[in-house]
Amino acid sequence: MTPHTPQAQGTPGPSEVPEASDTREVSGVPERIVVVGASLAGLRAAQALREAGHHGPLTLIGAEPHAPYDRPPLSKELLQGRTTPAGLALEDTAPLALNEYYGRRAVHLDTAARLVHLDDDTTHPYDALVIATGATARSWPGPLPARGVHTLRTLDDARALKTDLDPATPRHLLIAGGGFIGCEIASVARELGHTVTLVTPEPLALHSAVGPEAAAFLTRLHQDAGVEILTGHTVTALTGTDHPTHATLTGPDGTRTLSADTVLLALGALPHTDWLATSGLRLDGGLVTDAYTRVLDVHGRPQPRITAAGDITRFPHPHTPGLINLGHWSNAAEQARAAAHNLLHPHTPVPYHPVASFWSTQYGVRLRAVGLPRYADRTEVRELDPERRRLDIAYYRDDRLIGALTANRAARITAYQAQLADDISRTTLTPA
Repeated sequence: MTPHTPQAQGTPGPSEVPEASDTREVSGVPERIVVVGASLAGLRAAQALREAGHHGPLTLIGAEPHAPYDRPPLSKELLQGRTTPAGLALEDTAPLALNEYYGRRAVHLDTAARLVHLDDDTTHPYDALVIATGATARSWPGPLPARGVHTLRTLDDARALKTDLDPATPRHLLIAGGGFIGCEIASVARELGHTVTLVTPEPLALHSAVGPEAAAFLTRLHQDAGVEILTGHTVTALTGTDHPTHATLTGPDGTRTLSADTVLLALGALPHTDWLATSGLRLDGGLVTDAYTRVLDVHGRPQPRITAAGDITRFPHPHTPGLINLGHWSNAAEQARAAAHNLLHPHTPVPYHPVASFWSTQYGVRLRAVGLPRYADRTEVRELDPERRRLDIAYYRDDRLIGALTANRAARITAYQAQLADDISRTTLTPA
């Protein structure tokens, strides 16, 4: 084992398995397998490959200088001081006998020569490849102060933000973006005693993610906790040299200036596909795969010796038209196992059609969701009790249940999950 180094394709028919684009590639068992991305998805893929009986060389490459760690606590427990960076570590990789390269970024993929090129000018040959390079935080398009402006995607990001949110030094935190990361950090910052202003271009926080009823419920949680929420506004400029001092906001009534001494940019994530730009693989808002986790080339042909998993992927799902991206913990883990299986068994692949699952905790309210609420065209509110902080909403598309969200009603999620799984099983692809 190498020591750690500190450094809209159309979907197939309901019973059709797309043919491999190159039968030569699937004629034998791969000897050398490379996993690019030392994320949860990358680690789970490596574990699944070993569990499935792959005994050949297995390489794990990660851009961060850290061994694989758990990301959800970055916006919650780590900032609150309820865990430490060491407490985020995932399973020990020693039993997997991996060749591990951390702090090394992939910069190019040569699919013809089957080589992964890294930023230290080394190359790694492969017989089969799992791509799990995840996503990066969307960056700010203009100039920024030297310090005090943060994104949250990595452990190092969280450490820097935690320093600025020290409860001993009250601050005014401006959050640009009203998605889950922005809302979770707003909750933590208020609990730590900071003043918080959250700016979102949407009519309510989390509006596009969970719909108007749930968004109104969650927006009220933040307002009741003292968060100032400015909806219909966008942060267009940040002022300050050493640290931020003011932000310029643009809204329906023009521009305004707001003081702030710490800023979180929660503007969403971009799949990390730059290193694949000349690979010949299909990129469309992410790395496009078929229903069997196999990446597609630019002509839409599946590559049986290259699979992908996690936040980088865009893939078909029976509950939506087109392709979807799921930036959830559960998706990274489950898709990685499917990717590993299909890499080792290219002639008998299994489809990946998950019942998506995600959770969030804000002000002690436990939110649980399954399915694909974002893609609904209709909602059914089954319980809405802001005073007792309870919520139960079902989401439909074309009168078909595609998701559900609850607040402090987690026991109800199991029934929704079973219903969604049953519906998917009736329409999922099966190998011919």
